[in-house]
Amino acid sequence: MARKDVIDGKRNEEGIALALPLLKQRFGERFQTGQSFCDQHSHTTTYLPSQRPDGVVFAESSEDVREVVRICATHRVPVVPFGTGSSLEGQVNAPCGGISIDFSRMNRILAVNAEDLDCTVEPGVTREDLNTYLRDTGLFFPIDPGANASLGGMAATRASGTNAVRYGTMKDNVLALTVVTADGEEMRTAQRARKSSAGYDLTRLFVGSEGTLGVITSVTLRLQGIPAKISGGVVAFPTLEDACNAVIMTIQMGIPVARIELLDEMQIRACNAYSKLSYAERPTLFVEFHGTEETVALQAEQFGEIAAEFGGGEFAYTANAEERNQLWKARHNAYWASRALAPELSALSTDVCVPISRLAECVAATQADIREHGFLAPIVGHAGDGNFHVLLLFNDKDAADVEKAEAFLERLNGRALAMEGTCTGEHGVGQGKISYLEQELASALPAMRAVKAGLDPDNIFNPGKIFRL
Repeated sequence: MARKDVIDGKRNEEGIALALPLLKQRFGERFQTGQSFCDQHSHTTTYLPSQRPDGVVFAESSEDVREVVRICATHRVPVVPFGTGSSLEGQVNAPCGGISIDFSRMNRILAVNAEDLDCTVEPGVTREDLNTYLRDTGLFFPIDPGANASLGGMAATRASGTNAVRYGTMKDNVLALTVVTADGEEMRTAQRARKSSAGYDLTRLFVGSEGTLGVITSVTLRLQGIPAKISGGVVAFPTLEDACNAVIMTIQMGIPVARIELLDEMQIRACNAYSKLSYAERPTLFVEFHGTEETVALQAEQFGEIAAEFGGGEFAYTANAEERNQLWKARHNAYWASRALAPELSALSTDVCVPISRLAECVAATQADIREHGFLAPIVGHAGDGNFHVLLLFNDKDAADVEKAEAFLERLNGRALAMEGTCTGEHGVGQGKISYLEQELASALPAMRAVKAGLDPDNIFNPGKIFRL
């Protein structure tokens, strides 16, 4: 993440001046150009500076989206999709101005095919809304990035989260999309079949494209049955390396753990204070198992043996829903708990992902870096897939502190790439990780740019994201 990559692009003032009255005529009060509306649709949940659009359309149908894209394409005006604004790398900024399409009113669940374990939703439906709707069907959607993000945004950023170790990420759970392309027409990327060898896999091309290739107007998702039994627990370890090695052994042994989350000492201290808990302030794993009463008991027993082998303390687990919810609420509140350690400071949330066998080495080296440079920076990770997050607390008004923070990010990403990992496991590239993507996939960037140019020749879709302006 680097401020130097958040630059203002060239604005098409003439095109914007022509498009604004056309959009106002077409959408009336559903098109707003007031500063407060534009500010709300440019914020980033990070320290990167905001860049406002020139107007916001509150879309209510795919036809609305097609009309916005047609007008903007005609006048070469940028289009920036906006779900809930929870993305972390500046994905909703408008560096060249243009129009933000707000999907909060496109929040209908279009179809639930319970017998096929799938559903189709509009992009503004949030994951919590979907799971509330599905509750009586015995099904649920498992991808949980923490924030109550929109499903269109989750598809666009290839989100994952705490359940990814068992259920995969968005790329594994999106069956099909409808997308408005640069000519203002809508296309469908696939059917509902669970597998297909028909043509290019356009679904996975658009999943993770961060709004740079087209605008998603519906998402068809894979669903899961709600497990008959769920148990969860917590265990502390002498060192971070011991905790990571327990994770590696659990995965290598094939234990079908549903969640296995790593919290370092500083993060546990923050969670104890914020959520009024009393866990030992040592590197800790939060785990959860899904299945029948017999299988979750067996999985918990096997995990407990592995934890003991690596010096873990007592593994206390429970199937009580209230106790489990308290555990995972504390995990989901980790961001706010960390902020509370130094509320006067700004927070920079970043992530990397490495092969599971290198997790212990990468996390230990990162923690040593934090200590050496005197940072306040809790670590939490989706340890089962080698993905971990650092929440760096620093003074973003102090140029020296910003420089120090960005130097840390350079080292963190360089460390992950040197271990054949990636600069982002789930946050996406946006603006903040453009430099690191260039290091990670330099030989593939020309192909990516060719795809972008072929689908969006005038670069109207979310310019300045993934690729440098």
